[in-house]
Amino acid sequence: MRKSIIDVLLKAVGDTPIMKTKKWAVERVRTIQSLSQFIARFLKLDSSEQLFIYVNQSFAPSPDQEVGILFDCFGSDGKLVLHYCKSQAWG
Repeated sequence: MRKSIIDVLLKAVGDTPIMKTKKWAVERVRTIQSLSQFIARFLKLDSSEQLFIYVNQSFAPSPDQEVGILFDCFGSDGKLVLHYCKSQAWG
Protein backbone atom coordinates (compact mmCIF):
# COMPACT_ATOMS: atom_id res chain seq x y z
CA MET A 1 0.00 0.00 0.00
CA ARG A 2 1.22 3.47 -0.86
CA LYS A 3 1.70 6.03 1.86
CA SER A 4 -0.89 8.81 1.90
CA ILE A 5 1.82 11.31 2.85
CA ILE A 6 4.92 11.94 0.73
CA ASP A 7 8.03 14.02 1.29
CA VAL A 8 8.34 17.07 -0.92
CA LEU A 9 11.59 19.00 -1.15
CA LEU A 10 11.07 22.65 -2.10
CA LYS A 11 13.94 24.56 -3.68
CA ALA A 12 13.97 28.26 -4.53
CA VAL A 13 15.17 29.46 -7.93
CA GLY A 14 16.64 32.84 -8.80
CA ASP A 15 15.73 35.77 -6.57
CA THR A 16 12.77 33.98 -4.97
CA PRO A 17 12.97 33.91 -1.15
CA ILE A 18 14.25 30.66 0.32
CA MET A 19 12.06 28.74 2.75
CA LYS A 20 13.95 27.84 5.92
CA THR A 21 12.14 24.50 5.99
CA LYS A 22 12.82 22.74 2.71
CA LYS A 23 11.30 19.32 3.33
CA TRP A 24 7.55 19.02 3.87
CA ALA A 25 5.22 16.08 4.44
CA VAL A 26 2.42 16.57 1.93
CA GLU A 27 -0.76 14.58 1.33
CA ARG A 28 -0.70 12.70 -1.99
CA VAL A 29 -4.04 14.17 -3.04
CA ARG A 30 -2.91 17.78 -2.55
CA THR A 31 -2.84 19.71 -5.81
CA ILE A 32 -0.03 21.83 -7.21
CA GLN A 33 -2.40 24.80 -6.93
CA SER A 34 -2.87 24.34 -3.16
CA LEU A 35 0.88 23.77 -2.71
CA SER A 36 1.57 26.97 -4.64
CA GLN A 37 -0.88 28.90 -2.43
CA PHE A 38 0.78 27.46 0.68
CA ILE A 39 4.26 28.54 -0.50
CA ALA A 40 2.99 32.02 -1.43
CA ARG A 41 1.42 32.45 2.04
CA PHE A 42 4.53 31.06 3.75
CA LEU A 43 6.76 33.52 1.89
CA LYS A 44 4.23 36.33 2.43
CA LEU A 45 4.20 37.11 -1.29
CA ASP A 46 2.06 39.96 -2.55
CA SER A 47 -1.19 38.74 -4.11
CA SER A 48 -0.05 40.27 -7.41
CA GLU A 49 3.11 38.12 -7.44
CA GLN A 50 2.96 34.88 -9.39
CA LEU A 51 4.57 31.68 -8.26
CA PHE A 52 5.75 29.01 -10.69
CA ILE A 53 6.43 25.41 -9.67
CA TYR A 54 8.61 23.09 -11.72
CA VAL A 55 9.34 19.36 -11.68
CA ASN A 56 12.89 18.25 -12.55
CA GLN A 57 13.80 21.82 -13.53
CA SER A 58 12.02 21.18 -16.78
CA PHE A 59 8.25 21.56 -16.78
CA ALA A 60 5.45 23.20 -14.84
CA PRO A 61 2.72 20.74 -13.87
CA SER A 62 -0.90 21.83 -14.29
CA PRO A 63 -2.47 23.47 -11.21
CA ASP A 64 -4.93 20.60 -10.70
CA GLN A 65 -2.18 17.93 -10.83
CA GLU A 66 -1.96 15.86 -7.67
CA VAL A 67 1.39 15.78 -5.91
CA GLY A 68 1.16 11.99 -5.46
CA ILE A 69 0.99 11.35 -9.20
CA LEU A 70 4.04 13.55 -9.77
CA PHE A 71 5.81 11.64 -7.00
CA ASP A 72 4.99 8.30 -8.66
CA CYS A 73 6.43 9.50 -11.97
CA PHE A 74 9.30 11.75 -10.92
CA GLY A 75 10.06 11.05 -7.27
CA SER A 76 13.44 9.65 -6.31
CA ASP A 77 15.08 8.63 -3.03
CA GLY A 78 11.66 8.68 -1.40
CA LYS A 79 10.93 12.33 -2.14
CA LEU A 80 9.67 14.65 -4.84
CA VAL A 81 11.87 17.67 -5.61
CA LEU A 82 9.98 20.77 -6.72
CA HIS A 83 11.54 24.10 -7.65
CA TYR A 84 9.59 27.30 -7.14
CA CYS A 85 10.21 30.79 -8.46
CA LYS A 86 8.51 34.11 -9.05
CA SER A 87 9.30 34.24 -12.74
CA GLN A 88 9.19 31.59 -15.45
CA ALA A 89 12.45 29.68 -15.36
CA TRP A 90 12.01 26.61 -17.53
CA GLY A 91 9.51 25.09 -19.88
